[in-house]
Amino acid sequence: MSDPHTTPGHSSSDEAPKDKKLSKMKILWSFLRNYKIRMALALFFLTIAATTVLVIPTALQGMVDNGFSNSDAQKVNDYFVIFLAIVGVMAFSTAMRFYYVSWLGERVVADIRKAVYERLITMSPEFFETNRPGEIVSRLTADTTVVQTIVGSSFSVWLRNVLIALVGTIWLFIQNPGLMTYVMIGIPVTIFILVLVGRRVRNLSRKSQDRVADVGARANESLAALNVVQAFTRENEESRRFSGATEEAFIMAQRRITVRSALTAGAIFIIFSSIAAVLYSGAQDVMQGTMTGGELLEFIIRSVFVAGAYGALSEVYSDLQRAAGAAGRLAELLAVVPTIKAPEAPVALPEQLSGQVSFEDVTFAYPSKLDYPALHEFTLNVKEGETVALVGPSGAGKSTVLQLLLRFYDPQQGKVSYDGINIQDCDPSEFREHLAFVPQETIIFADTVSENLRYGRLEATQDEIVAAAESASALEFIERQPEGFDTYLGERGTRLSGGQRQRLAIARAILRDAPLLLLDEATSALDAESERKVQLALDELMKGRTTIVIAHRLATVKKADRIVVMDEGRIVAEGSHEDLMQQDGLYKRLADLQFGPAG
Repeated sequence: MSDPHTTPGHSSSDEAPKDKKLSKMKILWSFLRNYKIRMALALFFLTIAATTVLVIPTALQGMVDNGFSNSDAQKVNDYFVIFLAIVGVMAFSTAMRFYYVSWLGERVVADIRKAVYERLITMSPEFFETNRPGEIVSRLTADTTVVQTIVGSSFSVWLRNVLIALVGTIWLFIQNPGLMTYVMIGIPVTIFILVLVGRRVRNLSRKSQDRVADVGARANESLAALNVVQAFTRENEESRRFSGATEEAFIMAQRRITVRSALTAGAIFIIFSSIAAVLYSGAQDVMQGTMTGGELLEFIIRSVFVAGAYGALSEVYSDLQRAAGAAGRLAELLAVVPTIKAPEAPVALPEQLSGQVSFEDVTFAYPSKLDYPALHEFTLNVKEGETVALVGPSGAGKSTVLQLLLRFYDPQQGKVSYDGINIQDCDPSEFREHLAFVPQETIIFADTVSENLRYGRLEATQDEIVAAAESASALEFIERQPEGFDTYLGERGTRLSGGQRQRLAIARAILRDAPLLLLDEATSALDAESERKVQLALDELMKGRTTIVIAHRLATVKKADRIVVMDEGRIVAEGSHEDLMQQDGLYKRLADLQFGPAG
């Protein structure tokens, strides 16, 4: 299991153990093997294409030695027909190879993207505390694009050149062992350079991909907070930081390109120097009459094809090393195991849940702040149908209570129960279906109004959606939208005001119709009139169901059955608004700040 507290994107490529376990390209085979028939067809046409390349010199040899003669014009025609037939087969097989390998590349990358996303969507917030979402998205896009290039192009080119190089080398040995000696001088040297320098290219490729991910993370962070950037006039500063990240990515890519260019140049120089030696020696044989001109032409052309194949291998090998780095980064994501998951034998929840909640001696610290517990020996029991308000200063642990109840995290000590069942014994997905949540930071998806509301219950009818919107005091502004419930809301709901977004989030929770309702500052972004309307809707919604409310504005929690006052992760007082106001404690001080001494 990968350590979720280690940032996958920044593990050094020089740290061999993890990368060796992942075997770099093994991830690709795990997806490719699902399409064995298409792989076989691609390999078949690739073999035909490579074979025709090596056969062409033989046809040319026949033309030179036998075809160029006025005495037998028919032979000239026959050799050209054969030559065109070979070229036709090569063209068709190359096209088919391109089709199948390109299809495989697109298909495999689509499967990898889905698999990685399906893994990421199950990760708890704990994972994203230590791994930047922007960098993860870069892996999902940039790294998979690299893999697509390799699977859909470079790998087939590499395999084609391997076939040409190996079969061509054997053919040349059979054809003329003497001349082949010159070629064999360059081949071992080229292979040695490929292996030696290839490792360096792989390491640089991995580091280059990491820098590209940093660029994506930087852009994602600043653009997501564009209003803050512009409000504080930090456009130039953000541009400078982005430029810095971009330059670091460029410098790393430049190093990779430099090494790769040197590798290609060295391989090509060695191979074609060998070809020059072959040409010189062969010319001597032709002049001495031990070899025909056509045989020399055949050997030279085939040698050029073989040399070109070896030279291309040096370049494609670098691509494969780059893909190995990208595949390794993707494999790390696929290898991460969610810390919050269903047990092997999850406890089945009853069909009807009452909504009772209990925290028993819970102590919890966030993974990024293990030395600073957010809750200390926290105990709270909420009865069926009870409305409990959590109040207190920022950092008191109020939102942490909801985080644990939603089972985004598990406590280090104690347990959280729902209807007497420890939620750690349940399937998180099944358990969460029985609660509705309105977060402090309103989330609106880039979709229509209807689809955003239906997110609370996918099978909801349009009438139910309209009723939920009306209950949340959202119907009026929805109907004013250009296309009503079919209006597209844009990225993060940017076409709506903060209050409108919050009312949609409340309508989504109303539509959920769950026995347990969690409200985290549910009315914080509303104006006074909208807050009054929504509060009336919430009062109606809370009837008959268990509700836990977090609010800094105490006016919204006066009607709660019980107010729990928290400070530094502990309960310091609880009771009704009137009871707490009679105590000279934290709640009274908070109320006096908001309402004045007479509050």
